[in-house]
Amino acid sequence: MKQFLTLGLCLTVVLQWTSTASIAQEPHTRKEDVIYGRKFGTALTLDVFSPKSDEGKPGKGAAIVFVVSGGWYSSHDHINLGFINEFLKRGYTVFTVVHGSQPKFTIPEVLEDMNRSIRFIRSRAAEYKIDPNRIGICGASAGGHISLMIGTAGTEGNSAATDPVERESSRVQAVACFFPPTDFLNYGKPGENALGRGILKDFRAPFDFHVYDEAKKAFIPITDEDRIIEIGKSISPVNHVSKDDAPTLIVHGDADFLVPIQQAEIIIEKLKENDVPCELVVKKGQGHGWADIGKDLLTLADWFDKHLAQPAQDKE
Repeated sequence: MKQFLTLGLCLTVVLQWTSTASIAQEPHTRKEDVIYGRKFGTALTLDVFSPKSDEGKPGKGAAIVFVVSGGWYSSHDHINLGFINEFLKRGYTVFTVVHGSQPKFTIPEVLEDMNRSIRFIRSRAAEYKIDPNRIGICGASAGGHISLMIGTAGTEGNSAATDPVERESSRVQAVACFFPPTDFLNYGKPGENALGRGILKDFRAPFDFHVYDEAKKAFIPITDEDRIIEIGKSISPVNHVSKDDAPTLIVHGDADFLVPIQQAEIIIEKLKENDVPCELVVKKGQGHGWADIGKDLLTLADWFDKHLAQPAQDKE
């Protein structure tokens, strides 16, 4: 449990800040435990927060997905209104998504869940009164990593799928996140492998990759180093950057020893090379979370206002 809390420190810090911020909560409705998918007999759930009024607000008709994840550990208990109150205040419908959590599930499996959640939300756009072409995503630490993976590697749906949800796209139109890992094979410096090693040695479970062996009817650990490296590349957002990626904002402390700011710098550089609108906000002297981090949620909300406020057909 210690490992979950370490990489998820940002969640604890924001929870402390939101204990006072939540005094002025924006009026909203909440629908809990909406099932967006199932796997191995387990239900995957999200909560839907809808503002009671969005008239005249920049988020009217748009949606924000908040990734409930710290250290790739996800729990319904970690959903807190303080994270999303500013988004509700500005008229956004917010979906707080809980994914299959470590230590049971690995990062590739987590990413499958998150792609599924975006497809589900888009498939229910009419029900939730949102524009399916105005969806943003945000998170912190592991939640930031997942947000960037959706922003850079979200895919179009499978038109031949029997499940109508799987026919929908998992792409988003804006990303805003805090201190995300972006390249597990160049972590802090070129060539540094952090696939449950080095700085992330206390986080082995999310990187404990397995494959199902049909002959043995069992999950077998992947031990081939080349295959492990291949998976490491596939779960690193920096390797998926392309010109059609979502506009991306990252807020990162320059004294972060758990997720070095180099991780933000290298993906921002890649995004700029591909002419993707992006910005890095550097928090001087701050580490992996800071006492008044909640104030930076205003910066995230401003980013979404800029990139999600208008229906796509109205943008110049």
